[in-house]
Amino acid sequence: MKKLSLCCAGLLAATMVSSGPARASVSAQDDDGRTVTLPTPARRIISLAPHTTELLYAAGAGPRIVATVRYADYPPEAKALPQVGDAHALDLERIVALKPDLIVVWMHGSSARQIERLRALKIPLFHSEAHTLEDVGEGIRRLGVLAGTEDVANAAANTYAKRVTTLRARYSQRTLLRVFYQVWQQPLLTLNKQHLISDAIRLCGGVNVFAQQTALVPTVSPEAVLAAQPQVLVAASVGGQPDDSLALWAPFKQFEPIARHHVVWLNTDLISRQGPRIVDGAQQLCEGLDRVRTDLAAKP
Repeated sequence: MKKLSLCCAGLLAATMVSSGPARASVSAQDDDGRTVTLPTPARRIISLAPHTTELLYAAGAGPRIVATVRYADYPPEAKALPQVGDAHALDLERIVALKPDLIVVWMHGSSARQIERLRALKIPLFHSEAHTLEDVGEGIRRLGVLAGTEDVANAAANTYAKRVTTLRARYSQRTLLRVFYQVWQQPLLTLNKQHLISDAIRLCGGVNVFAQQTALVPTVSPEAVLAAQPQVLVAASVGGQPDDSLALWAPFKQFEPIARHHVVWLNTDLISRQGPRIVDGAQQLCEGLDRVRTDLAAKP
């Protein structure tokens, strides 16, 4: 009898070792204020925006991504992932076939109709929409919780937060400059104070001349821009190289940013994506505004 008990005890111990302890459920709040709860950390994640892909990799969850979308090209290994569409159209059948246990979506970059169709699939959704530079770091932490990669995520978020803090300390007390940020030329689009890029402008000692607009990305007229009297025009392009998107300002010879060559070009992948590389875009912006300050001090 004693031998039988020892045998059974050994089998029970072996079973416990082989199966391992069950992971408890995990929860995190997304940027829409919703609490996302998973029975166990996510193992099959679909990322539906380029920046959410970057956030997941930063959080240590890159190996868990089973699909992403068009233009999700950073880090380089993301290029090898299957794609399930883009901001305009998603392949819902393929999404279902991949059996994700978490989908990370960009609220402003996806249509409301697509979000509702995804929600109908009953797959947990994490909404990503950072409004401040600090929000980006918090997004890394929370995705790390949902993926069970907290150690990697917290380390990455801490490194990111230190860079943001350093930039704020260095530039936020600079002489204020009035900034017009051109998102697009036709229609002429800019952004309000709730937009993440507007926070980067504040960090650099800039004043967004359309901060008080109601829409996150409002349409404005050239006349409204002229009336706002910005000192600096900021635009983003591929690689941060000048392109023809500012051609509409050529006829306005007295427009200060054009007349004084106070135009700052930024790398669109760095400043326009709500991932950890936005701190690099913010640094480019701060350095650009400082060049304008230096010029104004020399030629007031």
